[in-house]
Amino acid sequence: MTDTPGAPGTRPTGPAHPTGSDLHLDLSAGGGRRAALMTALREAIRSGRLAPGTRLPPYRTLAADLGLARNTAAEAYAELVAEGWLTARQGSGTTVAERAAPTPAARPRRPTKRPGPLHDLRQGRPDAAAFPRTAWLAAARRALTTAPSEAFGPGDPQGRRELRAVLADYLARSRGVRTDPDRIVVCSGFAHALRLLFDGADPVLPPGSNGPLAVEAYGLGFHRGLLAAAGVATRPLPIDENGARVAELEHQPDVRTALLTPAHQFPTGGPLHAARRAAVIDWARGRGGLVLEDDYDGEFRYDRQPVGAVQGLDPERVVYLGSVSKSLSPALRLGWMVLPDHLVDRALAAKGEREGWASALDQLTLADFIDSGGYDRHVRRMRRSYRERRDRLVAALEVNAPHVEVTGVAAGLHAVLRLEAGTERSVLKAAAYHGLAVEGLADYRHPAADPAATPPTEGLVVGYATPPEHAYASALAALCAILPPPAS
Repeated sequence: MTDTPGAPGTRPTGPAHPTGSDLHLDLSAGGGRRAALMTALREAIRSGRLAPGTRLPPYRTLAADLGLARNTAAEAYAELVAEGWLTARQGSGTTVAERAAPTPAARPRRPTKRPGPLHDLRQGRPDAAAFPRTAWLAAARRALTTAPSEAFGPGDPQGRRELRAVLADYLARSRGVRTDPDRIVVCSGFAHALRLLFDGADPVLPPGSNGPLAVEAYGLGFHRGLLAAAGVATRPLPIDENGARVAELEHQPDVRTALLTPAHQFPTGGPLHAARRAAVIDWARGRGGLVLEDDYDGEFRYDRQPVGAVQGLDPERVVYLGSVSKSLSPALRLGWMVLPDHLVDRALAAKGEREGWASALDQLTLADFIDSGGYDRHVRRMRRSYRERRDRLVAALEVNAPHVEVTGVAAGLHAVLRLEAGTERSVLKAAAYHGLAVEGLADYRHPAADPAATPPTEGLVVGYATPPEHAYASALAALCAILPPPAS
C-alpha cells in the first residue's frame, strides 16, 4: 500500500483524518497485533465512531502512534480494503467505505426467564441434584471407548442395538415386559412417542381411523393438548380408587384405543386393579384395539415390589411406553416404545430414515449404565430417598394439618392432598403469594369428565422429589403454612 499524504502546504480534499492516537483503538484482542488492529478498526466502523468517508491516517503514522511495525499496519489496511471495510485510491489516501454503515446498537433484551419460586413442590420432577454424575461419566467413557466407528455416523431410527438389547432384558426382569430388541423403538420421551403414534405426515395410528382415544378422567393436560393438536379426540374414562373403570369401554363402540397409567394412576395414585387389567386386555382383543401403557414411574413403589406391566398379559395388544425422565433425568431425552410386531415397521416409517432426536452417544451410555448395574443401583438409592421424603411429608402433615387427607403415596414421586370443597383456588393463591410452586388437582381433570361418574375433587398435587435435599424442610414448612384450617 502506498501512503498518499497531501503535498506540503496544501489541505487534503475530503474529511480531515484523525491521527492514530485519536482513533482510540483497543488492541487487547488476541490473535496477534495485525489481527487485533483489524478487529479494533472493524469495531470502530461498526459502532459508528469511524463514519463512512472518514479519512484514516497513513499507515506509517498509525504504526508510529500505536507502536506497531509498518508492515503490520499496512497489511491490516490492505486486508480491510479487500473485505470492503475501507477504500484506498492513489492520491486520496485510505477512507472508511461508504457502504460500511454502522450497525444500530442492539436494544437491551428484557429478561425472559422469571425468577424461580422460593419453594418448588411441582410434580413430575426428580431431584436434579441426585443425578449420578460420576457413574454416568464412567459409563460414557466406557461407551465411547468401545463404540464401533459406525456409531458416529447417521443414527438408526430404531435406536442403537446395544440399548435395545439391554432394555429388553431390564424391562423383562423389572417390569414383566415380554419383548425382544427388534420390537423396541427408541424415542426422546413420552411426548415424542405420542407424536410418532398420532401426529406427523405418517403417524402409526392415524387420527380418524381408530376413533376417539379413551383416556383417564384425570391426567396431564399437556398430553391432552398434544393429542388435540394432532387431531385426536379424547374420551374420558371414569376413575376411582382402583384406577380407570375400563368396563365403560364396552359401552363405547367407536373407541378402539385406550391410554392408561396402570402402575400408578396419574395423578390420583393407585394401581389398576388386577381384574381391570385382565378386563382391558379382553376388551382390546375383542375390539381389535390397543392399550397404550404409560409406565411413567413404575420403578418407584414403596409398599411392595413394583406392579408388573399390563403389556406382559398380551404383547400384541399393548404399546408399552417408558423413559428415564423420572428415574434419571428429563434432560437426557431418552425413552422407548415396546410395540406389537405389526406396528414396528410403521413406527420406523414415522421416524424417518435417520434418527433425528435421541443422541446415539447418550443411547450407548445408557446401555452401559444399565448393563453395568449402575441404573439398578441408582434406582434403589432414589427409591430409598423418595420413600424417606414421602414419610417426612406425611409426618409433617400429621403434626401441622392432621385434617388433610394424603393419598397416592404408595408409589411415585408425588402425593395428593385432599382439600375441602371450595378451598383449592384460595390455597393456590396463598401458595403463590408465599413463593411456593405447587399445582391444583383441578388442572388435571379432563374438561369433558362426567361429574356423576367421577365427582370433581379438590386438592393439591405435591411433588416431594423436586426440591434438593437442603431445601426440602423449608418447602414442607411453606406447604403446611398455606393449608387451610379444618372446617368448623
